[in-house]
Amino acid sequence: MTRFSGPFRVGERVQLTGPKGRLHTISLQPGAVFHTHRGMLDHDLLIGAPDGSVVSASNGDQYLALRPLLSDFVMSMPRGAAIIYPKDAGQILALADIFPGARVVEAGVGSGALSMWLLRAIGEHGELISFERRAEFADVARANVTAHTGETPGNWSIEIGDLVEALPRAVEPASVDRVILDMLAPWECLDVALDALVPGGVLLCYVATVTQLSRVAEAIRATRAFTDPQSSETIVRGWHVEGLAVRPDHRMVGHTAFLLTARRLAPGAVLPPVARRASKTEYGDEDVELWTPGAVGDRVKSDKRLRKVVREAGAIAEARAATEEPQPND
Repeated sequence: MTRFSGPFRVGERVQLTGPKGRLHTISLQPGAVFHTHRGMLDHDLLIGAPDGSVVSASNGDQYLALRPLLSDFVMSMPRGAAIIYPKDAGQILALADIFPGARVVEAGVGSGALSMWLLRAIGEHGELISFERRAEFADVARANVTAHTGETPGNWSIEIGDLVEALPRAVEPASVDRVILDMLAPWECLDVALDALVPGGVLLCYVATVTQLSRVAEAIRATRAFTDPQSSETIVRGWHVEGLAVRPDHRMVGHTAFLLTARRLAPGAVLPPVARRASKTEYGDEDVELWTPGAVGDRVKSDKRLRKVVREAGAIAEARAATEEPQPND
């Protein structure tokens, strides 16, 4: 992946921080103007300027200009589907033990946020195979990744279709190091994930609700082919630190999703029993009804909205791809 340094180039994304700390992300184009309700800022002031520059708008307001970090980029890029937040992406890389050279399966791809983190972690010698049911989401993800890297990575592919049907066609049995399931009903895909994983490989499920968490955990146990699943959530609270005024921020990033991990056992291995308190591990039709797409809050974006997001992501990717070749570090 190309990561630019040195002066800002045409087509690059630049993050502007305004006088009140508000963030704006723009794609640099010759002669273009960034408009605010207070004044205007010429793109030409930024093209050729070093990273970390401070420039003035027409009304005198000053803006700090920086190349966005990956965490900044994923929060401002066009979205066809909800993204995995940086706080969860970092935990996924750690809990799933994503390493350079790993072969990773991801389903679904959404808007491509997690794909970028995974591609960075596996490096040039790893392989990421992403699966997505909707071609529109795949288009948005591909455009977002291209916008960030300047090209579509050669070690990344997107397969369109249902994971249950597509995964066995795409990979050989016991050939995948990690499987990450970001979907509404991951328990439906456990059999194909099990077949694809190498012994000792990691399965990670990203689910939003406690009902999903409960069902996928019990489904993993029922296979008798994984270690006992471990679950967690990540809550981040920032702090205001200014002189002696030190306190928690008034706003925080609370619950977004649960992460559940388990490791694939060797064929024929039997997991030693774990002593635990009695709990409800069986369920009936009424319980299953709580896990239907409507009940867990699955939202379907309109085709019109998706077409708009595809256009926005494509325009950003085209601008990034047109950026001149990176120069050696100064």
